[in-house]
Amino acid sequence: MSTGIIAAIVVAVVVVAALVIGALTVMRRRRLQRRFGPEYDRVVGERDSKLKAEGELAERERRVRGLDIRPLTDAARAGYADQWAAIQERFVDAPADAVAGSQLLAAVMTERGYPTEHPDQVRADLSVEHSDTVDRYRAAEEISKSAALGTAPTEDLRLAMIHYRALFSDLLGEPADAGPGSAATEPEQTTAADHATPNNGDAPVAEPQRAMAAGDPVTAADTSQQFNRSGTEELTT
Repeated sequence: MSTGIIAAIVVAVVVVAALVIGALTVMRRRRLQRRFGPEYDRVVGERDSKLKAEGELAERERRVRGLDIRPLTDAARAGYADQWAAIQERFVDAPADAVAGSQLLAAVMTERGYPTEHPDQVRADLSVEHSDTVDRYRAAEEISKSAALGTAPTEDLRLAMIHYRALFSDLLGEPADAGPGSAATEPEQTTAADHATPNNGDAPVAEPQRAMAAGDPVTAADTSQQFNRSGTEELTT
């Protein structure tokens, strides 16, 4: 076999290998984009390259596969739903209880098998199976930090409850006997505030905050009254 033929064969093998690797890379990228949604774009934006970001997301998948993630029993689901309803009722009179939503979420995550010791790892783990709501969880956690310092306005606390509720509902899942048309599968009522959160996790600027910035004397009591008139439906599960 001549040197020219050998060289041609080597070149052909290299080209085929490159095409196969390229095809596999594209397939992997599309799969990760479908699975992680906005989280894919967020991680890519934080890393130096798509390959590094995709390697991190793939590692998240491997880690979560190794965890003992399990669904809630119907009894546990009902119990947590009752606790959430109680937190929402207290919120009207004590908006700072929005932080209790985070504590209840931690209990649900623990029972489902998610480690909760490290906040960054919690968000990474949740992004694998709950990519649609993990960004809202980030926004709620940022508001809770302000609430702990006593600097979060009531409207932000209300938004935190809405964001926490999104992940809470996602984690609870549906009862095993839920069928089409059952109460468990009815779409949850949402409002413009529910959909106004940007994908980067920053809480939207609330109307009461803009009013206060403009000099309008909107007090916490006024905001609480506004919540009683228009926010109750948003926080009703």
